Amino acid sequence: MARRRTYVLIDGENIDATLGGTVLGRKPEPNERPRWERVLEYARGLYSQETTGLFFLNASNGYLPGPFVSALQTIGFRPVPLAGQATEKVVDIGIQRTLEAIAARDADVLLGSHDRDYLEQVTELVDTGHRVAILGFPELVSGAYAGLDVRLVDLETEVRAFNVPLPRVRIIPLPEFDPEAFLH
Repeated sequence: MARRRTYVLIDGENIDATLGGTVLGRKPEPNERPRWERVLEYARGLYSQETTGLFFLNASNGYLPGPFVSALQTIGFRPVPLAGQATEKVVDIGIQRTLEAIAARDADVLLGSHDRDYLEQVTELVDTGHRVAILGFPELVSGAYAGLDVRLVDLETEVRAFNVPLPRVRIIPLPEFDPEAFLH
C-alpha cells in the first residue's frame, strides 16, 4: 500500500514574476532568489510525509535553461518543461491537470503560486479531503482562496527560502514585530 504523499507544485513563472515585479520592482539578483531545496525540506515536515517536487517551466520558446534544470534535479525537484501555443498559459494548464490527477490519489499539495487560476482544482481537492497549502507571499496570494480551508505558507518568513531579507510591506503579527528591523 502506498503511503500518503505531499506533492509540491511550483509555478516558476508566477513566483519569479511576483518576486521581481511586485516585491523587488526589478529582476532579482542571484542571492535574492528562493533556495528551492529549503522548500522541499519544509514540505517534508509540513504534513510529515514523503514529497514529490514538480517545478513547472514554460519552454514554448524551445529553450530549456540547462543550468537551472540541472540545479533543480540535483536538489530533488523534477522539472516539468511544457510547450504550447503563444495563446496558451502552458504552466497554468499543466498545474491544473496535475491538481486534477492528484484528486484521485491519497495525497496533499503545497502549491507555489499567487494565481487564482487554480481555484477550481484547489476547491475540488479541499472538498474531497486533501490538505492544500499555498506557498508564496501571503499578502499577494489571490483573495479567491480566502473562503477555502487552505493554509498560506510564507516563502520568506515560514520557509526561510531566502538568504537576504526582502523589502516587503506585509502585516506583521505583534508577537513577531521587531522594531530593530525598522531602525537600520
